[in-house]
Amino acid sequence: MQAPRGPNRILVIRGGAIGDFVLTLPALAALRRHFAHARLDVLGYPHIAQLAVAGGLADRVEPIEAPGLAGFFAPNADLSQRWADYFAEFDLIVSYLFDPDKIFQRNVARCTAARFIAGPHRPDEHQSVHATQVFLRPMQQLGIGAADAVPRLHLQPASAPAPNRLALHPGSGSEKKNWPEARWAELVSRLAGETTMEFLLVGGEAERDRLDRLAARLPAQRLQVAQSRPLAELARMLQGGAGFVGHDSGISHLAAALGLPCVVLWAETPEQVWRPLGERVRIVRDPEGIQRLDVERVWKELCGLLES
Repeated sequence: MQAPRGPNRILVIRGGAIGDFVLTLPALAALRRHFAHARLDVLGYPHIAQLAVAGGLADRVEPIEAPGLAGFFAPNADLSQRWADYFAEFDLIVSYLFDPDKIFQRNVARCTAARFIAGPHRPDEHQSVHATQVFLRPMQQLGIGAADAVPRLHLQPASAPAPNRLALHPGSGSEKKNWPEARWAELVSRLAGETTMEFLLVGGEAERDRLDRLAARLPAQRLQVAQSRPLAELARMLQGGAGFVGHDSGISHLAAALGLPCVVLWAETPEQVWRPLGERVRIVRDPEGIQRLDVERVWKELCGLLES
């Protein structure tokens, strides 16, 4: 008797920030590889989840913040017919939502006979297991054993290589994770004066003033500023570059997933759980905190990484 082919339509539900999504890419890749014939949708934040479509790991993205979904988070609610019909399309649903009382799960079950696997919303930091391994655990229920736990993103179409361009991201989602701006200023001035590299300065709206001040220290003819760019566009700009320097942030996870050599300036988040993974990622930290991390140490790590 021929073995069953598995699900034909798979839905992965994943909210969270950029880093959370990037750390879930190995699970998406495992599903894509194991069920190559299946359609795979992501219900998430489109500006983030479009990375999976751009990288060939998903076929379509639907918005998790859609108003019609609100009823699925309330017990015994009247459910949107549009979303009830949508959930009914799938054979398998893997959810990484925070749903401790299983309200969402029960409401989805009212609409579909799909197999529902509830994955962890986030890892337990006390267990010291890397987040990618935690997010891969639901795959074991599907007979998917050993899977690559390193997030990998290969965008199509590929951007033109930029082997002399270094990306710099001097921000993060929390000021306490940031290296002091004065140290960044010293580093970029040294890079401008002692190398012939080109630079991609990356930041969001909250970092506008910081980017402006640091940009003034770099030669305009060797500088490109990526301010509040759409994430898939930024990923294509990063792809093919010489390297990346940043903090504990989603953009650092993105750069690592794109295969860039990365120097990540680390603060106090549990490294064994949240560090970006990759063959060319170096975590640099000071035992007394990121505020004490000196420029010479970062310079040496960066030079060593780029030379290797």
